Amino acid sequence: MSVARTIAKAFKAVEKAEGAGARVRRSIGVPQLRNFSPFLMLDHFSVNIGAGFPDHPHRGQETITYLIHGSIDHEDFAGNKGTIYSGDLQFMTAGRGIVHAEMPGKNEDGSPNVGLQLWVDLPKDLKYCEPRYRDLRGSEIPTIKTDDERVEIKIISGNSHGVESIKDLAYTPVWLLDVTMQPGGKLSQLLPKGWNAFAYVLKGDQVIFGDKNVEQYYNVVFDQKGDGVEVVVPDNAESEARFVLIAGEPQNQKIVQYGPFVVSSEEEVYQAMLDYQSHSNGFERARNWQSEIGKAMLGA
Repeated sequence: MSVARTIAKAFKAVEKAEGAGARVRRSIGVPQLRNFSPFLMLDHFSVNIGAGFPDHPHRGQETITYLIHGSIDHEDFAGNKGTIYSGDLQFMTAGRGIVHAEMPGKNEDGSPNVGLQLWVDLPKDLKYCEPRYRDLRGSEIPTIKTDDERVEIKIISGNSHGVESIKDLAYTPVWLLDVTMQPGGKLSQLLPKGWNAFAYVLKGDQVIFGDKNVEQYYNVVFDQKGDGVEVVVPDNAESEARFVLIAGEPQNQKIVQYGPFVVSSEEEVYQAMLDYQSHSNGFERARNWQSEIGKAMLGA
């Protein structure tokens, strides 16, 4: 790698309540990092039975849900339903409008369901496309090992060391790599030129990005200039490190967000709220609809 990216900022994600009883560490969509195009939000969530994300709308963005432990059920007003398990992902394009629920499964050991949810902005000309889903099973994800097997890379989306991921998972170009590094491991990862990129540390007490040492729950934001990133886990680290490395093509467009509606003007925000309340222009199927998984939580 000729020029490694430098660190623009790094900060720890603070845990807080979200949804109905869920706990999240949000590191995009906070004052430290807002509208990092094309990224709108990143939540590291932990949710038990009795909590979750009952029926709620979206418009104008894509969501990527990566489950690290447990299971999550999903259901929407178009009749789509299913479950993702540890290592699986769901790519959802909200487009012109969708109402859905995401609720945790029950783990035998009582442990919470843990994962990441990333919100990605849709290009302006796709804001009002038809909604769609794409589930990606963990068994479909190419995995490679480098540096004498001290580094393992799950290539969820993108390319690492010449190995390509499955294509056409989302409309907005995004790379998503899940990296586990043993003490003494080193990684040089190329990234597309000009794309915005960050890393979120899921595990580890010592992870060195460039010349900056960070630990668990930190978001590391890279400068846009450079060919890729350099990562080292020192020999004396007490544990392995695990992080996701994510890059996306920035979009030259205005972002106007009101909760789950991500559009291009203030007028479109008002229209989205009106459409949702009046069950029109993409939200017709929301009229009198309730998810079965949401009812179960509410005791209906």
